[in-house]
Amino acid sequence: MGCASVSATAAIAPPAATTTKPPEGAARAVVLWPAGAPEALGKEDGDVPKLFVYPATGVGVHPAVIVLPGGGYMHLVTEKEGAVEARWLNAHGITAFVLEYRLGPRYRFPAPMLDGARAVRYVRSHAKELDVAADKIGLWGFSAGGHLAGYLAAVHDRGEAKAADPIDRASDRPDFVIVSYGRFSMDDSIPRKGNMDGLLGKHPTQEMLNAISVVRLVTKDTSPCFIYSTTADQTVNSLNATAFYDALKRAGVPVELHIFERGAHGTGMAQGLKGLPELAIYPTLLENWMEMHGWMTGS
Repeated sequence: MGCASVSATAAIAPPAATTTKPPEGAARAVVLWPAGAPEALGKEDGDVPKLFVYPATGVGVHPAVIVLPGGGYMHLVTEKEGAVEARWLNAHGITAFVLEYRLGPRYRFPAPMLDGARAVRYVRSHAKELDVAADKIGLWGFSAGGHLAGYLAAVHDRGEAKAADPIDRASDRPDFVIVSYGRFSMDDSIPRKGNMDGLLGKHPTQEMLNAISVVRLVTKDTSPCFIYSTTADQTVNSLNATAFYDALKRAGVPVELHIFERGAHGTGMAQGLKGLPELAIYPTLLENWMEMHGWMTGS
């Protein structure tokens, strides 16, 4: 009886929280829910979603971008797909943030989405003290972070006007979204490896797959998007990029798409990659798009 009881307890115990090494160079970290995040299973480091702050230099009000690192919803690539981009954004007059969101297997859908939405609400509700423009808050996501950014571009609300928490009164709609090699469709017509197990677990239902399939969620109110992908990506098929582009185009949402022929999954900002000099133009293309919309001033 004693052994059976121990086994049962072990079977229902949640997995340990996944901890993440903080990105380098942040001025400070902000805990998004000081009293504890919704659906939190503990108070360890991996149970506490945070924003790492990279303030832009210079006087005046700056645009803001929250960077969402990738890692399959199982870990976070906070340097290559977080701090590097934050420093680049700072150099272009933009206040940046890197989000540490909750991860599987301890946390599943919708916990990362709640964290991402809270990050947008936090920056918007604190825009004045952060010296950022409340109407120029964007997301930049990579791989799983790209999926998360795409989801938040499509699924958002205006906030609760009478919420007790002032942060919850702010809208979580990003003003623009940048997505790099993210998965946006769970349709069987697009080849894929797994079913985003870090987010949904090993055996998701069709209803669960539909709930995270971004192309199904796009509306005319989806945020303008810049999409980057590579044909050679064997981890996330570039058909995801074209499917997302098509959905945005049909809905009348401003969108720009760039798919390069070469380049494996996880190219980051694509600088100095051996044998892939053509990818280095990516940040310039992004810079041009942001300047065109007024989310970045000319260099």
